[in-house]
Amino acid sequence: MAEAAVRYLNAQAASETPAAELVPMDGYHLDNRILKARGLLARKGAPETFDASGFCNAIRRLQSTEKELFFPLFDRQLDLSIANAIAIHQETPIIVVEGNYLLLNSDPWKSLANVYSATIFVSPTLEVLENRLIQRWIEHGFDSAAALKRAKMNDLPNAELVINNSVDADLTLSQNDH
Repeated sequence: MAEAAVRYLNAQAASETPAAELVPMDGYHLDNRILKARGLLARKGAPETFDASGFCNAIRRLQSTEKELFFPLFDRQLDLSIANAIAIHQETPIIVVEGNYLLLNSDPWKSLANVYSATIFVSPTLEVLENRLIQRWIEHGFDSAAALKRAKMNDLPNAELVINNSVDADLTLSQNDH
């Protein structure tokens, strides 16, 4: 949805400078070697498996428009973050920040509350989310049983954490269908 919003905004722009850019939180996944050493590889995607402080510091830097800024991008095929893969032009007026934990009411996430101009929370039902997650893991090569286990043991607890511990967004988009 965030990618679609950025594409739409840029299609409307009359300037060579992008009207909008996307900064996804996923670029701040900790490397698998670090996660493995800390016993967190099976929990990859949980809040503690991100460089949350680094992400929050980087997002705060967006408030300054003095120079071009660079952000990492997570490559799902390679299962790793690629440093400086996203360039944000200093004159780009709209930055869409996307991620699961952006509205968590805990440190360091809550330190971003005064940075956002507007917030949107996409809220499918847990049943819809479970179906989407299982399909996602199957598309990444997991068999049905492994995909279900991954969704139930990691992704859905993370979703429940977000639902139960996030501040209210300016706009909540409820989704009840697939």
